[in-house]
Amino acid sequence: METLSAAAMLFLIMDPLGNLPVFMSILKQVEPKRRRIVLLRELLIALAIMLVFLYTGSAILSFLHLKQEAVSIAGGIILFLIAIRMIFPQPGGVIGLAAGEEPLIVPMAIPLVAGPSILAALLLLANQEPSRMVDWTLALFAAWVPTTLILLFSQNFHKWLGERGLTAMEKLMGMILVMLSVQMFLDGIADYLEASMH
Repeated sequence: METLSAAAMLFLIMDPLGNLPVFMSILKQVEPKRRRIVLLRELLIALAIMLVFLYTGSAILSFLHLKQEAVSIAGGIILFLIAIRMIFPQPGGVIGLAAGEEPLIVPMAIPLVAGPSILAALLLLANQEPSRMVDWTLALFAAWVPTTLILLFSQNFHKWLGERGLTAMEKLMGMILVMLSVQMFLDGIADYLEASMH
């Protein structure tokens, strides 16, 4: 795979536009002046996790005797729970934080940016062509930078769409997220069954 097409694939999996409403509904609980700082911190944590996974993912999984399918199923369950809260809002927003409380690592860094699908893709790249780790690192950065820029300017989207537009978009994205989480869960189960057949 070319470095550029690997970067495009990783960018699509990170799905910054799809994540926008989720991120904004999580950040609603955070003080406005802290939002960008929290967002940047979470994106940097996600980048660090993805780099660690790119270089040590297969070793970590085999050390813990974890199958890739388990990562996929766990991610699917977490995303499903977040999606349900997006469709049926509750006090404390999509992750149940008190007003002013900041999210840390879950769910913004993991699984929204550094989700099971991107970790699986990085594992795949590293396993298929271990000699091209510099290329894969460049591809990861090339996907992360535009994702960060899109998410950092989420406030501009807020101005364009307005509160009602955002609520509608959040519910729609919640529906899509339900489907994605179910797909991730089913993929994990299908891979597990396929692996146990052999």
